[in-house]
Amino acid sequence: CGNSGTTARLMMGLLAGRELCGTLTGDASLRRRPMRRITDPLVRMGARVREPEGEGVLPIQVCGGALRPIEHLSPKASAQVKSAVLLAGLSAGVPVTVHEPLLSRDHTERMLRGMGVEVVTEEADGGWRTSLTPPEGPLPPLDLRVPGDPSSAAFFVALALLADQGELRISGVGINPTRTGLFRVLARMGGFVEIHDERVEGGEPVADLLVRPARLCGTEVGGAEIPSMIDEVPVLAVLAARAEGETRITGAGELRVKESDRIAVLVQNLCALGVEAEELPDGMVVRGTDRPLRGDVRTDGDHRIAMAFGVLAALPGNRIRVDDPGCADVSFPGFWERLDEAAGGSAAPAHGTAPAAPHRADGIIVAIDGPAGSGKSSTAKAAAAALGYRHLDSGAFYRAITLAALRAGIPVERWAELSAEELEALGVEGIPTPGGYRMTLWGKDVSAAIRAPEVNAHVSPMAAVPAVREWLMGALREAGARGGLVADGRDIGTVVFPDAELKLFLVCAPEERARRRLLEQGAANLSPEEIRAETERLAGRDAVDSTRAVAPLRQAEDAVLLDTTALDFAEQVEAIVRMARERAGG
Repeated sequence: CGNSGTTARLMMGLLAGRELCGTLTGDASLRRRPMRRITDPLVRMGARVREPEGEGVLPIQVCGGALRPIEHLSPKASAQVKSAVLLAGLSAGVPVTVHEPLLSRDHTERMLRGMGVEVVTEEADGGWRTSLTPPEGPLPPLDLRVPGDPSSAAFFVALALLADQGELRISGVGINPTRTGLFRVLARMGGFVEIHDERVEGGEPVADLLVRPARLCGTEVGGAEIPSMIDEVPVLAVLAARAEGETRITGAGELRVKESDRIAVLVQNLCALGVEAEELPDGMVVRGTDRPLRGDVRTDGDHRIAMAFGVLAALPGNRIRVDDPGCADVSFPGFWERLDEAAGGSAAPAHGTAPAAPHRADGIIVAIDGPAGSGKSSTAKAAAAALGYRHLDSGAFYRAITLAALRAGIPVERWAELSAEELEALGVEGIPTPGGYRMTLWGKDVSAAIRAPEVNAHVSPMAAVPAVREWLMGALREAGARGGLVADGRDIGTVVFPDAELKLFLVCAPEERARRRLLEQGAANLSPEEIRAETERLAGRDAVDSTRAVAPLRQAEDAVLLDTTALDFAEQVEAIVRMARERAGG
């Protein structure tokens, strides 16, 4: 399911009513998000759910079949919970009812009604009740035109409101009343957002928006407004940073279990830019300022955080850098180009949203690259311990993927065709430890297994697979977000951490590399023949690694070349620690 919580949760509902079993998983961020509010009502209906991690998080196996009707009382308004139950009832052919304290998004209900399903939503018992009666036969096909996403449009609405002049027209935006809470709040704040040419397309209300600059004032937001704008709170927070007075947001505790803890991350970044802000248990208080904003934004890999602060970065006078602009691609590929276009280029948003200059809370990043057997991993681990840093062995991640593919029985000749979804389904994860990372496969430690000869023989072709490179890049960069890291591996300084404060490229004479490699693997009393054979094997691997199309082995232009042939282990570590301390300023 990648990073999509909606996909995972709605698929659980569909699977629950079918005579089959399916396992759902996602990226590292999604695997941390709570799922039991979805699985609990499905289990009550009769679905069988297995949680390998045992903590209500992905991966989760759902085995469906004949289900019982249910009347579910949801403690919070959640369109995902509601939709999962509705789809389970539809799939199994049983009536279901969901009670919510507030009205949540109703896209699922509208779509099902368009296909002839009887879905009734009404006020009841101080809240809202949605009931589905399953049809007797198959559903008819439906031609559906999906309107523009109001959550994506919100970033451009914010840009136009905060601009000095001009106007912005956005065509074909969905204005479903369960999604447009932000527009109603903006009207209260003095924002100029006009709605033109209202129409209905595929059962959804759609309109064109006209937005002009406006002087905003602070407001209070909470209660029944939040479900209709939960994804737009990051946009509201950056607008509040430029509004006159104080904006108080409450009732948004759900934000703490999104792709990041959005409440904490928003407040931390606003404060880092010079905006007065504070956390509340379920929201925040932001006090606006008209001072130029300066600083770096840490996204924690959250697409909405990146895009919200990208709006501030695009405004003249601000100098803001977003540390991971690429994470916006999760929901809005091409966002930065569109933002640049909307800003007219005059604000130089591409510059403002370039990767941040290093700003590490826990220390610098030391990136160590070089051919196999040059001493990267063992030296990096010892240097990290001496510096009090964490050790990141990127090769261990590639090895874990290789081991998982071998155990899953995926033919080597098919590796080049592996998709991101297939890689996610392999169950590989690097678990942070005080000194580094522990590689696991479906929760089981495989630190020893990834060093087996069979893995050694196959890791290089796996590392050449583009999808593997792309899939692992996010995990590796997330590990280095706060610094305090000694990372080793292929292209670690050229691709993974191009802004590392210290880059080293370790080299070693071929025979010495072979000897070290064999000793590292536990060999003893090495013969000349063994060393010669390993030297030839490493030479072949070097040829593959240096000529592969994806991220070939090469020395970064600004890397320090360190020949370790004549250095013993302690001398290697000492040299690296000395240089790292010099770069870190002491």
